[in-house]
Amino acid sequence: MAHTGSSSEPAGTSCPGCGGQDVLTVQEAAGGPGLRRGALAARLARGPHKSRDGFLHAVEGLVLVVLTLAWARMGADQGKPLYVGGGLALAVLLLVGTAVVVRGDIRQRAAERAGAPRAAALWRPARYCRACSGVFCPGGTPWRGLLTPEQFKKLVWTEAGYADQLPPDDAARGVEVPPGTVGGP
Repeated sequence: MAHTGSSSEPAGTSCPGCGGQDVLTVQEAAGGPGLRRGALAARLARGPHKSRDGFLHAVEGLVLVVLTLAWARMGADQGKPLYVGGGLALAVLLLVGTAVVVRGDIRQRAAERAGAPRAAALWRPARYCRACSGVFCPGGTPWRGLLTPEQFKKLVWTEAGYADQLPPDDAARGVEVPPGTVGGP
């Protein structure tokens, strides 16, 4: 009997690229036992997962604002107007910078939430072939063809609306998804 990696996977599912039957769901390939998880999980990631970044950036920014206000207070206590002016100016600059960064984080998180159903619709039915490292959908629905993990990641992130959040050093950023991969309107 062919190993398919999932009890719900129909027996005999084979890779359209190499014909191999050592096929797992993408979810299993990205997080299951027996494979090197780190690199493969990142190459098959469904989304950016920015859930806590905004809060962390807000806390960091506010700590810096408090420190610069303390610097201004120290200048006032010592009669040093340059410290007061510099501390207040820096505090305002840090507060504005923190607001801009947190607003960007909120927008990215909103894009992730809005695109999550579209990403899941492409990611859930996908299969990963351990023999050739190809990703495909049995039956060609909702997308067709055999893709590399990087092409698959770019397809999912682009269709979900957050391809702009791919890290600059991510290999998926530079790959092209073959035209006609996603069918229909």
